[in-house]
Amino acid sequence: MTAVHENPTVLAADTVRIAPVAGHIGADVSGVDLRETLTDAQVEAITSALHTYKVLFFRDQHIGHAEQIAFSRRFGAVTPSHPYDDDAPTEFPEILAVDSRLYEKRFGVRKFSYTNHWHTDVSPLINPPAASILRAEIAPERGGDTRWTNLVAAYENLPESLRRFVDGLRAQHRFGGRRPAWDANSDYAKKVAAAPLVTEHPVVRVHPVTGERALFVNPGFTTHIVGLSPDQSDAVLKLLFDEIAHTAYTVSFRWRAGSIAFWDNRVTAHLAPSDLDHLDVTRVLYRTTLEGDIPVGIDGRPSTSISGAQFTGA
Repeated sequence: MTAVHENPTVLAADTVRIAPVAGHIGADVSGVDLRETLTDAQVEAITSALHTYKVLFFRDQHIGHAEQIAFSRRFGAVTPSHPYDDDAPTEFPEILAVDSRLYEKRFGVRKFSYTNHWHTDVSPLINPPAASILRAEIAPERGGDTRWTNLVAAYENLPESLRRFVDGLRAQHRFGGRRPAWDANSDYAKKVAAAPLVTEHPVVRVHPVTGERALFVNPGFTTHIVGLSPDQSDAVLKLLFDEIAHTAYTVSFRWRAGSIAFWDNRVTAHLAPSDLDHLDVTRVLYRTTLEGDIPVGIDGRPSTSISGAQFTGA
């Protein structure tokens, strides 16, 4: 099982303070000012906490795009904003705007996020992002929480017989999933159709740093289990989707201006809010992503690209 500390602990001489917030996932980080360049000791402490708690939360960090990119680069190569994004600020192509004011134009429907299903960021890539950093600039006074789930805990709590079964399975991930969230006639739909992202990933991947095993399926992008009939695939995926959504493995985060969430995209899935559509509110967040590795299964086999190239940063 994933280790969880009961009390806040100082993890570095540079005053990085980590306070776990839920039983299986999530920790608050304090004692750092992201307007300043992190020291090597601070980077080491935050990286260690990220591997332990999967998602980290920072408060009152009123930084801009340049500072967010600089912070992100201390942990890896920063990719362009998104394979299909052409709305990034021209001077900051690494920044993805999660902006409710843009989505109706982009998707043809009123939305507050790309998808309202549990998902791992851009898992249809052959090398999905290793991590994501999301910063809030405008947050509604009520609602709009994001949730994360620990895919290691979800795997570890399966019965042993079921773990043995899923250990050898592969699944297809397609951008848009089985039911795309955008209007079929929108410009975004045409963009995705012209350059589809499709990859066959192991259902259970091995974390390249910690060696932990994690379920690597999600209802946002996983379409089917390879080698099973449609009915069999749907049944297995429903079981796994229900497991990763189990509230015991999750944490919820209330956004305020200056809030930042930093998560390990290799062992988490997250859920955007669905409680804002009836409210006249604006929600604006900005995301950066770190270049990821190609997932590898328990058998040592890497993922296989069906359509789409590796997504790399500088």
